[in-house]
Amino acid sequence: MSSPFVLDYVYFENSSSNPYLIRRIEELNKTANGNVEAKVVCFYRRRDISNSLIMLADKHAKEVEEESETANEPDLTDKQKHQLKHRELFLSRQYESLPATHIRGKCSVALLNETESVLSYLDKEDTFFYSLVYDPSLKTLLADKGEIRVGPRYQADVPDMLTEGELDDREQAKLEVKVWDPDSSLTDRQIDQFLVVARAVGTFARALDCSSSVRQPSLHMSAAAASRDITLFHAMDTLHKHNYDLSSAISVLVPLGGPVLCRDEMEEWSASEASLFEEALEKYGKDFNDIRQDFLPWKSLTSIIEYYYMWKTTDRYVQQKRLKAAEAESKLKQVYIPTYNKPNPNQISSSNGKPSAVNGTMGASFQTQTSLIGRACESCYTPQSHQWYSWGPPNMQCRLCAPCWIYWKKYGGLKMPTQTDEEKLAPSQTTEDPCIRTHMSRQATQGTPVRNTGSPKASVKTRQAFFLHTTCLTKLARQVCKNTLRLRQAARRPFVPINCAAIKAEYADRHCEVVGSPLKIKSTRKPLSYIIGYLEIHPAIKPNVIRSMPSLQSPGAKRMLATSNHSSLSILGKRNYSHHNGLDELSCCISD
Repeated sequence: MSSPFVLDYVYFENSSSNPYLIRRIEELNKTANGNVEAKVVCFYRRRDISNSLIMLADKHAKEVEEESETANEPDLTDKQKHQLKHRELFLSRQYESLPATHIRGKCSVALLNETESVLSYLDKEDTFFYSLVYDPSLKTLLADKGEIRVGPRYQADVPDMLTEGELDDREQAKLEVKVWDPDSSLTDRQIDQFLVVARAVGTFARALDCSSSVRQPSLHMSAAAASRDITLFHAMDTLHKHNYDLSSAISVLVPLGGPVLCRDEMEEWSASEASLFEEALEKYGKDFNDIRQDFLPWKSLTSIIEYYYMWKTTDRYVQQKRLKAAEAESKLKQVYIPTYNKPNPNQISSSNGKPSAVNGTMGASFQTQTSLIGRACESCYTPQSHQWYSWGPPNMQCRLCAPCWIYWKKYGGLKMPTQTDEEKLAPSQTTEDPCIRTHMSRQATQGTPVRNTGSPKASVKTRQAFFLHTTCLTKLARQVCKNTLRLRQAARRPFVPINCAAIKAEYADRHCEVVGSPLKIKSTRKPLSYIIGYLEIHPAIKPNVIRSMPSLQSPGAKRMLATSNHSSLSILGKRNYSHHNGLDELSCCISD
C-alpha cells in the first residue's frame, strides 16, 4: 500500500461489514505510546443523511443539470445513474481523530466541475465528487462556497472594436471616473514634495491626537503610520480635486480646525480586536463570513477583508508564518501503512464446495444449506465466485461475490439497482389479483416511494394482512353476557385468555326459548301522529267478561311470561317504544 501524505483523501475502516469512511488527512500526530493518529475532515455519503436531505440534494442536482452549459451531455442509463449516486459525497466542517492503522487505501475527491461530463467520475476508480456541505449537528445541506464560475453568465460583454475613424457614442461619465491625470502641469519632483508635506501633516496630526499618541508613543512609529497608503491616497486625491494647484491643495491639508488625520483599518482596530481576528483566522482560515459572524459581528465585511490584506504586510504575519513553518517541520508528513491481509469476518468459509456458515451462523437444517449453494450475488447476480461474503442481516441470508464486496466497501452500494418484490411482480402480474395483493407491502399498496440505498435493510419487508370478521352472534354475546365477559377488565389484561366456552353456554341458556324465532335487532316504531289518529278512529273497548288469572306456578303461565318479556324488551335489555307507551295492551284489545 502506498504511504498517504497530509491532505490526501483516504479510506478508513471502522466496521468489517459497513462501507469505508472517506476522510481527508489534516494532521498526522504521534501519541505518547508510539501510535500514529490522523486528524481528518469528515465526508458523508448519501446513505448517511436523512431522506429529506436526499430529496434536497436531488433537487439541487437537477437545477445544476438544467443550468449546465454542456449541450452534448449523453443520456445516462439507469445503471449509470444508480452508480453515480455512490460517487457523490457531502463535505462537512467536522474533524475527528482516527488511528492511522485503520487506513485501507487512497482515493480522490474533487469539487463538482460543471464543465466536465459526469461520466468522467464513473470512468475513474476511487474517484468521488461533492457540491454540497453537510452540517451533522444542524442536519442541513448548503451549497459550497468554492464554486468555479465558468461560462458566459460570469463574463463581461466585450463590445466590438471601433473601426478607424468611428466615434465612441458611449457616455464616458457613466463608464468610469477619472481620479488622476498623469499629463498634468506638475513635475514628478513637485508631486513628491507635496507627498512629503502630506506625511509631515499626518505625523503632526497624530501627535495632537490623544488616542494615536497612546498607540504610537514614539515619533518613529507616528511617522511610519503617517507614511501608509491611506495618507498618500488622500494627498493625491486632494491634488486632483484642486486641478493640481499646489497652494490650494496645501491649504486643504491644514484647514482651520487643524491638520487632517487619515487612518486606515490597521489604526482603527484595537489590540483586542486584532487578537480576535488572529484567533478566528486560525480557526476558519480565510472564511471572512464566519469570522465576522462568530468573532467580529460589529465589523463590516469590507473592513475585515481590508484589515486582512494590511495585516499580511506586518511583522506579526511574518512571525506567525515562521512559527507555523517550524511547527510543520516537526510534525509527521507521511505515514507508512502496510498492506492489510487479515481475513474479513464476513467471509463465507467453504468446505467440499458447500458453504458452512453464512453471516456467522450455521444453517439450521439441510434445506437451508442447499438453498444457499445456488444463491446468486445480490449485486451482479452471478452464481460463481472464488470468494463469497455475507451481506446484510443474518436472517436474510444474502451474500456478495468478491468484486461486488470491494465495490460495496468503497462506494457504499450495489452495482445494479435492486428491486423490491412488488417491482419484480409488476411487469408480469397486476395488483388486481387478490393473492398478490395480500402479500404486497403497505408502502407499495399506498403508492409510497421506497428509497433504495443499496443496503438490504432498506428493502421493504412484505407482511401478510388479516381481516377479523365478527359474526352477528358474537356481537349479541358482547351485549347479553356483559357480566361474564367484562370487556374493560379483559382490555386491561390482554394476555389473559377469555373463556369463550362459558360465554357460549350462558348465551345459549338465555336464548334457549327463542332459538327458532329470529331476533329483531331494531324495533319498528310508529310515529306519534299515526297512533293518535288510530286511537281516534278505533277507541278502546273494555271487555265485560272477567277471566280468571292462571296460577303463576303452572308451566303455561311461565311460558307466556317468558315469551312476553322477550318480545317487549329490546336486544340491549331496554323497553322499546311500543311497550313504553302501552301499545301492547292496545294491540291485545284490538285482537280481542
